[in-house]
Amino acid sequence: MPTPTALHIASFVQTLAGGGVERALLRMADGWTARGHRVTLIAGDLTGPLRPELPEKVEIVAARGAGYRDLIRAARGIDALRADIVFCPGNHYTAIALASRSGTRAPIVSKLSNALSGIHRPPIAWGNAAWLWLQPRFIDHLVAMTPAMAAEAQRAMRMPANRISVIANPPARARGDAKPVPLPAGRFVLGVGRLAPQKRWDRLIAALPRLADQDVALVILGEGPMRVALSEQAARLGVAHRVHLPGHAADPLPAMARAAVVALTSEHEGVPGVLREAIAQGTPVVSTDSSVAIPELITSPTLGTIVARDDEAALVVALDAWLSPLAIRPTPSAAGDDDPVGDYLALFGRLTAARRA
Repeated sequence: MPTPTALHIASFVQTLAGGGVERALLRMADGWTARGHRVTLIAGDLTGPLRPELPEKVEIVAARGAGYRDLIRAARGIDALRADIVFCPGNHYTAIALASRSGTRAPIVSKLSNALSGIHRPPIAWGNAAWLWLQPRFIDHLVAMTPAMAAEAQRAMRMPANRISVIANPPARARGDAKPVPLPAGRFVLGVGRLAPQKRWDRLIAALPRLADQDVALVILGEGPMRVALSEQAARLGVAHRVHLPGHAADPLPAMARAAVVALTSEHEGVPGVLREAIAQGTPVVSTDSSVAIPELITSPTLGTIVARDDEAALVVALDAWLSPLAIRPTPSAAGDDDPVGDYLALFGRLTAARRA
């Protein structure tokens, strides 16, 4: 069924501080508006480093504040927008999607942005499981970014398979207007992501003094609450001069292309785009087993290495292997024919047509 020419898509964004969920949402919103559709964001704080990526054609409804409860209150009044589709851009926003359910009859589509299991310990894990089981009651359709995540949703959420679609995030694009990132002159390991506890950049800093090549630097692109703690850790380990935290990067692709290896040491992830983007640049990757989707990204030992989250020795061995002069970098890959923006619009069109019928 063809997509309606004037879909109105409503979504939520709490902050533009640099999160991957928000960055993917802005890319999709840009694609949707470019194809003639209307996008409205119920928004909290729009002053973060992602502000330049906010598409001009996107309409903004400001919440009373940037707090989570502020967005929940704003979502309860979503009926005034008369949206055709409500799009929940990630796990963090599902409670806001629930609040919007009482204010709209439009289909709610929610994207899985993070792992669903193995994150919490009892008793929090029990409450999280109950929350996941509740979500199929107010979410009409779920989007997983890989087949493994779709299977996890069926198990953890009890979401029927016919209400799950697999659609990848839109790929990152080079930005000619982006400020160049200051990089070390020599070889470096690169991390890309918020300086947040989930990312566990402390694992990467702890590995640095154990690497065979003591001239290799570490660059982590991102900003967040762990900056001071990570800087203090580097100082304690005597590697402060090798650790570079230049902040948020509007375009990390040039740094990925220059890096000796891109590392992701997270405790839990969804489908980390940084791995896909690094491999596309021809840069090997090392990642913890932080998501069921990781093997779907690192599909061959010629592309990178997957290590257990708490195996410090394995992380060092993997980094050393890719830092070796004998290591062969992956072949850069050209952009494929996938059209995530169009796939979302086709899904939205099917759901709105079914609702009208």
